[in-house]
Amino acid sequence: MENEVTDLIKIKNFIDYDKKIQKNDKKFEKLMFIYKMAIKELETKIEIIKDEFKLFYDYDLIDHINKRIKTPNSIMKKMKDKELECTYKDMVENINDIAGIRVICPLKKDIFSIKNMIQKLPGIKTIKEKDYITNPKKSGYSAYHLVLGVPVVLSQSIIYVKVEVQIRTMAMDFWSSLEHKMKYKTNREITKKISKEWIAYAKMVNKLDNKIMNME
Repeated sequence: MENEVTDLIKIKNFIDYDKKIQKNDKKFEKLMFIYKMAIKELETKIEIIKDEFKLFYDYDLIDHINKRIKTPNSIMKKMKDKELECTYKDMVENINDIAGIRVICPLKKDIFSIKNMIQKLPGIKTIKEKDYITNPKKSGYSAYHLVLGVPVVLSQSIIYVKVEVQIRTMAMDFWSSLEHKMKYKTNREITKKISKEWIAYAKMVNKLDNKIMNME
């Protein structure tokens, strides 16, 4: 799938691909515009799925949807952490979560239904996927991740842009938000004891998800 990225992402036609990134540069602004349009396009399609299930089937398949674009500083930091060159080429081809959408659903069984429906949307291409539901991370983190090629229709052409989609239950999202704040938003040292506690909490969340699902 990674071999398709260069062909898939035609943003290089709009910028000097090998040029160093300048955060205040007009080209960077254009690039961020294209990512924003990709999020808007995909969010609209997912909202239709959400509303369809509510209206036609009286079922809340999706509770809510969050979206975000990484800030320039966050993008640069991630590139530095990954030891990438600070060029548009490295940014577009190696940073998959510049544009991100999080889909939150009530039940664990709905995650795979949502995943399949998103992948079958017209024009959407799957670049990568990771199943952290069946195989949670060591930290206890659970979700289903997709990196998708989303078509952005401009006046002169169609550009496929990478958007990362994370699908979680409400319980998983609650745990993940707290764990993220604990790790990145406080100055508190994360000891082995604290890590073990968070893994235990994640297991409790998983049990809760399973219990709620079995009550259906």
